[in-house]
Amino acid sequence: MNKGIRFKGFLELYLRWPFYLFVLLVAGSIGIFCINKQAGLASLIVDLVYLLIAWIVFYAQKRRFVEEMISFATNYGQVQKHIMMDMMIPYALIDRSGRFLWMNKLFMDIIGKGKDYHKSIAAIFPQVIPERFPSADQVRDFFVNKDGRDYRMQIKPVSVEELTQDSEMIEVQSGQFSMLAVYLMDITELNSYIQKNQEEKLVTGLVYIDNYEEAMDSVDEVRRSLLTALIERRINKYFLSNDAIVKKLEKDKFFVVMQKKTLSSLQQKKFDILEEVKAVNIGNDMSVTLSIGVGENAPTLIQNNDYARVAIELALGRGGDQVVVKSGDDLAFYGGKSQHAEKNTRVKARVKAHALREIMNHKDRILIMGHSMPDVDALGAGIGIYRAAKTLGKKANIVVDHSTTAIRPLMDAFLKDKEYSSDMFISSHDARELVNVNTMLVVVDTNRPSYTECEDLLYMVETIVVLDHHRQGSEVIQNAALSYIEPYASSTSEMVAEILQYFDDAIHIRNIEADSLYAGIMVDTDNFLTKTGVRTFEAAAFIRRNGADITRIRKMFREDMKNLQAKGQAISDTELYNNCYAITVCPTEGIESPTIVGAQAANEMLNIKGVKASFVLTPFKDTIYISARAIDEVNVQIIMEHLGGGGHLNVAGAQLKGRSIEEARQLLKVTLKEMTEGGEI
Repeated sequence: MNKGIRFKGFLELYLRWPFYLFVLLVAGSIGIFCINKQAGLASLIVDLVYLLIAWIVFYAQKRRFVEEMISFATNYGQVQKHIMMDMMIPYALIDRSGRFLWMNKLFMDIIGKGKDYHKSIAAIFPQVIPERFPSADQVRDFFVNKDGRDYRMQIKPVSVEELTQDSEMIEVQSGQFSMLAVYLMDITELNSYIQKNQEEKLVTGLVYIDNYEEAMDSVDEVRRSLLTALIERRINKYFLSNDAIVKKLEKDKFFVVMQKKTLSSLQQKKFDILEEVKAVNIGNDMSVTLSIGVGENAPTLIQNNDYARVAIELALGRGGDQVVVKSGDDLAFYGGKSQHAEKNTRVKARVKAHALREIMNHKDRILIMGHSMPDVDALGAGIGIYRAAKTLGKKANIVVDHSTTAIRPLMDAFLKDKEYSSDMFISSHDARELVNVNTMLVVVDTNRPSYTECEDLLYMVETIVVLDHHRQGSEVIQNAALSYIEPYASSTSEMVAEILQYFDDAIHIRNIEADSLYAGIMVDTDNFLTKTGVRTFEAAAFIRRNGADITRIRKMFREDMKNLQAKGQAISDTELYNNCYAITVCPTEGIESPTIVGAQAANEMLNIKGVKASFVLTPFKDTIYISARAIDEVNVQIIMEHLGGGGHLNVAGAQLKGRSIEEARQLLKVTLKEMTEGGEI
């Protein structure tokens, strides 16, 4: 046994020092021998005896020494193995395929397996797959859950080559074999504290009564104080019962502070305070509605309050009767199911008209732009603003890249009229060339940057005015000098008609311009059948007084035979989903403006008995356009918002890119099902 074992290094030096000392002793004995032969001889005999004793001690005890060394090494290895096995950190070794090679007791206890378990780690933790393993010199973290406990799993490579490079027993070729060390750290308690900290963060909210004055006017004077008290009691009771603090700021405004967990609870309940307040009735003809804006997840409480202000403005801009929660850049919407009541006063229209005139007076050129693939309402509103600009003696241009069949009759009428310059309608390219510091941009019939005819103009022009009747969404035009958005209005043409009444006493609207405005209202209201109010007819009357001719408009917008056939085909192929949602696809072959035909088909399908809402899918230029319509039972606007679109409660739409017709149809059905089951519609 001893023959195969050889000491080396410091241990060899330490064990052989008696022999090295013998050489020194012999040298000393030789020196003594030179002085005294007898003494030198005696010293040399002593040296030989010393050498004999050293040799006997070294070689005779070598076997026992080696055995002790082996025993120590063995025990030391067992100690290491025992320590690794009982280590308080769950630890395991796996190969590159994910199979377990070894694991300690704590790891076994967590996964509930024994030491003979050699299956893949993905069988225990599905998200930990070989494709996600770290490469050399990398460490990757996974967050996993097992039996209700949260763990942070850290996986790092173990270089087998380095471990075996000095081994004389095995040799590992480069890249042929590697192991991964797996550590588990229980973060359940940490997550619990993090969640508790998050839940206890404060959020702020603003609660506005949308129609306070109108509701008060609808009851007797003696009952107004009672109605006010009932509304305030309902608001205070709701928030106090949910562990929130409410402070009244004005007669129709409240400030709310609550914990984040309270907000989560209210979100799960879909903010049922909206419906509770509507139930307050002591004889008032008009139901009371609320708008609520909440800000959360800001670095400071003050910034949360700023978020709340942005949210409440957005809620009011979308028509009220809803909740908007702003969390950083994300927005969540709740409610908004009811039709916003039309306001009888025109004070706002007069104020906006004067503000628009003031802005125009300081600019030399007015660019007017609607949404892409403009319809008659967008063009009609643009014509109205064009007339306002010309009244002030300003240069004006309407940006239109592609004239659809819907607006071509009107455009041709203007282009043939010598009273109008040839550059009345210009392309996006030409519009970019005209931009300078004295240019302003008026955006009509849309408030989404991505929906405009030329989004680049929004970033090139410093002064922007937005006029629209669609509800605002998460995507809005930023830094507008003037924003006039009224969701209750039937059309943007109606809004522009009201503005023109207060814009300038000397304004003169020509017949063809009046026709454009009137046509815009007609198209968006489906010939005054939907979204019409008192102010809609007053605006129409104003336009009629300025020369609009209904017969001329009707003849101008008669339908093409192919369009009529396509609309009939779409209606014929209608599928009645859940016995109340009409879904169909509009043919596009041979149709120049299929989206217009699809919208008309959606209007026609509302005439089918039992249909609560209609949806027409139109494939056009690699995009699926969805036209959604309803009468009063379903809010199609929130349905379209789930699909990335928007619009009105009764008229809305969305655009789906990169999807087939069948995929779009299935997505629409899934959305309708989920929203119905969730109580949103």
